[in-house]
Amino acid sequence: MSVVAFVNQKGGCAKSTTSVHFAYWLFHQQRKVMLIDADAQRSSSIWLETLEDPIPFQVIQTADELLARIPEHADRYDYIVVDGPAGLSDATRSIVLTADLAVIPCQPTGVDLRSASDAIELIRQAQAVRNELPQAAVFVSRAVKGTRLKDEAMAVLNNIGVPILNTVIHQRQTVADTFGQAATVWELLGKASVEAAEEFDRLFREMMTLLPRSSKNAVTPK
Repeated sequence: MSVVAFVNQKGGCAKSTTSVHFAYWLFHQQRKVMLIDADAQRSSSIWLETLEDPIPFQVIQTADELLARIPEHADRYDYIVVDGPAGLSDATRSIVLTADLAVIPCQPTGVDLRSASDAIELIRQAQAVRNELPQAAVFVSRAVKGTRLKDEAMAVLNNIGVPILNTVIHQRQTVADTFGQAATVWELLGKASVEAAEEFDRLFREMMTLLPRSSKNAVTPK
């Protein structure tokens, strides 16, 4: 039973895209998974409704409900994936107070790096009262190949005091198209989709190494 949350105060950083792809990936690893959509836009729950795979989800957006119901659902599923809201609200605090792993997607821009730092501070506050939980990690999302921004962002992130995942998710039109195509990158054709799927697979396997290896539901990294 593990709760993995994607959080960041800034919208548009790929929280919903990564949450849906992670839930889909776990489902196809034969794990019992539920997604909790805590974002006001409800992108992830609307997206899951359109997929052929019956991945369960619930929309829970108030702080008190999140604090009470995430642990309840965690008792019934192998994994709970939480798509956090934009902003460091009381709802986000409830999420990090119940998560085992908080993952921060961060685009390689100055604004996003500042937002990631603020989210990390909130996570540290939760760790102080939860015996170092949740574990935290940052990954670079929507990076453009061939630019210096990605390398510069990685250099800055290396100084923030939490693990920086090695896998970078690059900006690709095929990823942007998935919501409108009612699909994930694993279901779309073409070289770009295959490359995106490989990146997501590496990212998720890397994330899993931050969860307790003793978990009976752990996915073995390649």
